[in-house]
Amino acid sequence: MEQNLIIQQEGFIATITINAPKTLNALNVEILNELSNVFDKLNTDESVRVIVITGTERSFVSGADIQSMTGMGYADAKAFAELGASVLRKIETLQKPVIASVNGYALGGGCELAMACDIRIASTKAKFGLPEVSLGITPGFSGTQRMSRLIGFAKAKELIFTGKIINAVEAMNIGLVNKVVEPGLLTEEVMTMAQAIAVQAPVAVVNAKKAINDGWDLCMEDGIKLEMELFARCFDTQDQKKGMKAFLNKQKTEFDGK
Repeated sequence: MEQNLIIQQEGFIATITINAPKTLNALNVEILNELSNVFDKLNTDESVRVIVITGTERSFVSGADIQSMTGMGYADAKAFAELGASVLRKIETLQKPVIASVNGYALGGGCELAMACDIRIASTKAKFGLPEVSLGITPGFSGTQRMSRLIGFAKAKELIFTGKIINAVEAMNIGLVNKVVEPGLLTEEVMTMAQAIAVQAPVAVVNAKKAINDGWDLCMEDGIKLEMELFARCFDTQDQKKGMKAFLNKQKTEFDGK
C-alpha cells in the first residue's frame, strides 16, 4: 500500500499524485520504491492508456530529500543514485505515455522526474532547475543526460554549472516544457492532452513511443529500419483494420487495444 501516492483513474487515464507535503514532495527511498511499484502495476493494467504524474499543493517535486542525503558516503550515495536513475528510466521506457503535470517546484530530482516523462505541461507558477552544484554535488538521477538531450549541450551546461532556476515560460522557450498555462487551467489542459492520446490506437501509440525512444541512439538508417518494423507490426492488430475501415467509411471508431 503506497503511503505517499494518491492514485486516481478517470476513463483510460490514471493520475499519480505525490503527496508528501512536509518535504514538498521530495524524493526519498520510500517514495521512489512506491513510484516503481505503481508504474509496474499501471503498465500492465489494460484499462490504463495514459499516465499523469503530479504533486500536491505548491510543489511537483522539490528535489531529492536532502535530509536523507546529509549523512551519506560514497556507497550510500551510489545506491541512492542507482535507485533514482532506475525508477526514472522505468518511467522513460514505460510502454504507455506519461505526462508530467508540473504545478510548482520541479527542482533537482523533480526536474529529473519531469524530464523522464514523455510530455511536460506546466503551470505559470512552476520552477525548473538542477541546482545540485549549490549543494556540493552533481545531478544523480540522470539529469545531466536527459537535459542535454532535451535542450542541447550548451544550454544544459549553463543551467547545470550555474545551478540557475528558471520559470515555466523560459523552460518552454528552451524546449524543456511543451506548454505553459495558468494554474487554474493546468489540470484541464493536462487531461485534454491525455484524452487526445487515450482515444488513439493503443498499440500504435506504444509503437510510436518505442520508435522515438529506441531510435534516438541509433544511426538514421537503423532508426528508419526500426520504424518500418514497428509500422508493419501494427498491421497485425485489430485496431489497424478497424481504424482504416472507419476512415474509409467516414466513421469514428473506438479502439480496443488489440
